[in-house]
Amino acid sequence: MLDLRTPPTHPLVAASILSADFGDMAGDCRRVLELGADLLHIDVMDGHFAPNLTMGADMIRGVRRHLPHVNLDVHLMVENPGHYVEPFAKAGASNFAFHVEVCETFKPGGIDGHALIEKAHTLGMTAGIVINPPTPVEALEPYLDAVDLVLVMSVNPGFSGQSFMPEVLDKARWVSERVNRHTRIEMDGGLNPQTAPLAAAAGVDTMVTASALFGSDDPKAVIDAFHACGLP
Repeated sequence: MLDLRTPPTHPLVAASILSADFGDMAGDCRRVLELGADLLHIDVMDGHFAPNLTMGADMIRGVRRHLPHVNLDVHLMVENPGHYVEPFAKAGASNFAFHVEVCETFKPGGIDGHALIEKAHTLGMTAGIVINPPTPVEALEPYLDAVDLVLVMSVNPGFSGQSFMPEVLDKARWVSERVNRHTRIEMDGGLNPQTAPLAAAAGVDTMVTASALFGSDDPKAVIDAFHACGLP
């Protein structure tokens, strides 16, 4: 299984199953992995933090059953990620990423982000912290030394198929100047063969792709284009 803490030689392609065929989920995931995708990205939304309701532990468990050796990168767009850390670990999640916007360092009464990172590690997962486009990048600072991945959203969370927001590239550059080489910098939203090189130049080494991949007539060409982006 891919270890996110190992620095990659080329940008990693994280295929977001939000745009896969839910009637043939295992088959669709298997196809993009066979074409070269490096890991699967699973978006979990509770209908409160993000205006959509998506998949949970049962989906993770099902994908893990059919694809036992793939890294499952789970992104929680939820108000209370702590409720899911144990169920998702048991279901087979590899990485557990939650939003800085729900943490006590960002909002009064928020969750203890450091305790959740530690719990994810104790349960055998890597841990990530996520930031939305409007949030000041400095909100990430308390967690940079503790996480294995920083996910910079390049759209507002909720739905696939949105347009890339280039202003978030400055956030990725800021993060890349402050994390070590064993911490992945991930970007999610509007990435395609045209925007991926911009992300890579800003220090992004893990790229989430949804509709650009699963909606393509030539998904292998999309994956190859992402892999061809040079890392700084």
